[in-house]
Amino acid sequence: MRLVKAALLLFCLSPICSFSQQDKLPEIPSNYFINPLDIKLLLSGTFGEIRTNHFHSGIDIKTNQREGYPVYAVADGYISRLRVQIGGFGNAVYINHPNGLTSVYAHLQRFNDKISLAIKNYQYLKETFEADFPLTPIEIPVKKGEIIAWSGNTGGSAGPHLHFELRNTKTEQTLNPLLLGVKIQDDIKPQINGLYIYKINNAPFNEFTQKQYFQTIGANGKYTLNKVSVINVSGKIGLGIMTNDIMNGSGNRNGVYSTTIWLDNEKIYETQADQFYFDQTRTVNAYIDYPSKISSGRMIEKGFITKGGKTSFHKTLVNNGLIYLQDNNIHDIKYLIKDANGNESVLNFKIKSIDTQLAAPYKVKETLLNQEQENIITKEDIVIKFAKGSFYDDVDFTYSKSPKTAFSLSPVHTIHNKLTPLHQAFELLIKADTSLNKVKDKLVIVNENGVYQGGDIVNDYIRAYPKTFGKFYLKVDTIAPSVMPINISNNANLSLQKAISVKINDNLSGIRDFKGYINGKWILMEYDYKKGLLWHNFDERTGFGKHTFTLVVSDMKKNTKTIQLTFFR
Repeated sequence: MRLVKAALLLFCLSPICSFSQQDKLPEIPSNYFINPLDIKLLLSGTFGEIRTNHFHSGIDIKTNQREGYPVYAVADGYISRLRVQIGGFGNAVYINHPNGLTSVYAHLQRFNDKISLAIKNYQYLKETFEADFPLTPIEIPVKKGEIIAWSGNTGGSAGPHLHFELRNTKTEQTLNPLLLGVKIQDDIKPQINGLYIYKINNAPFNEFTQKQYFQTIGANGKYTLNKVSVINVSGKIGLGIMTNDIMNGSGNRNGVYSTTIWLDNEKIYETQADQFYFDQTRTVNAYIDYPSKISSGRMIEKGFITKGGKTSFHKTLVNNGLIYLQDNNIHDIKYLIKDANGNESVLNFKIKSIDTQLAAPYKVKETLLNQEQENIITKEDIVIKFAKGSFYDDVDFTYSKSPKTAFSLSPVHTIHNKLTPLHQAFELLIKADTSLNKVKDKLVIVNENGVYQGGDIVNDYIRAYPKTFGKFYLKVDTIAPSVMPINISNNANLSLQKAISVKINDNLSGIRDFKGYINGKWILMEYDYKKGLLWHNFDERTGFGKHTFTLVVSDMKKNTKTIQLTFFR
């Protein structure tokens, strides 16, 4: 029987490094896991592929654009965690298996009876819709092939599908299921859609980094540059590539598994999308040319790293993947792209240095923030705090202030620009004018799109934690959420209805909390935030006769809307 090994690799920090296997998981028979769906396995998303602000942590299995397929336990084990999230995974099940792995099933429509009862009991005990709790091995054991749920579109899903993961049970490291016995049909080689050469030299990587595009031509795994025999370069350079993978039976352009670069016969850069820790997921913004993605939508995977751009995907690095030729000879570059099924595509081209001199030291334009240190900027009416490691490279920081507008209650603060990514949120404090004291507890910080960022009061300041650079200012939120009943009105007869349904919405800071009651007793209100739909499914708790339904909805600034209606069953 063929065995599949799951090896977890740790990152090497030396200028020239390769990676050794550590924290080995048990060897896994190739038939240990079954397909979680009893349909042909077609993927709309691969493990580790580039998503907005994160690496994809599993595989997305297509469900023919519909919900309701039975979802099966992929191996024996027990339910170790249950989760109901308003966004994110939505309805999710976690199963621990004896081999040291945990399988995760997300965006589920509904659960089987045992799981549904466990979740509902927790929700009523805690009086909360959102739930996230562990279970012991004896509470809900499962057998391989047992139906645990039905596929859906809950949480942050953009369409019906099953998000499936495998994780290291002990470390929570997420692993590539396609390397652990979950197989798909795929004999199509990855596509290579373009090459970029970056002039790095001594400057931080940002939107001003010079780059040159080269068109690629080819098919069936063999690519060259169009009408270019040798690329002339100077100084220190980095490479970037546009590439994707297509699988049999699926038109989706998915992420590739592996990228390797050779300079002549030396491997200088290698990645493999095999595993990562969740605290690395936002590093995807350093894995790509982030300024190009934001400004033009081009997805360029870099073949080099910056100071804070290291991930578990990086297996080999020579001088961080950067190339500095110190002769005038012609050198060979080989770019190898692989998918998880071993299909390969190669781009070959040549480079030659026309200037072996390194560029002069970088001249700071305004204020250089060191990526490896904490940075605090204090101005007349604003404080900005960046924790150590907030950036992926040093940042030539810019700041400006413009007067109040008709829509703002403070000056508009422009904090750097949106073309520079952040690894974590920064602390932003904007001073509130004394004329706003009467509404101070309702002040919020928003960005230029009017999107709520936060609204804590810290002495004379309002505080938020934005995750992107941009423009920020104060606004006031005094308007309570709106509540619109759908199938209930005062003295309505709901004898033939299975549920009470309402729509809720908030104009600024967003829904913080909702609580429903029938005859003064808390009831479970379920929520689909994408539709703004809130509903309660009737059960044995609501008998025949006259009842009073009360709903209390509040936003992030504790503005509250309450409705109370009588109905009959």
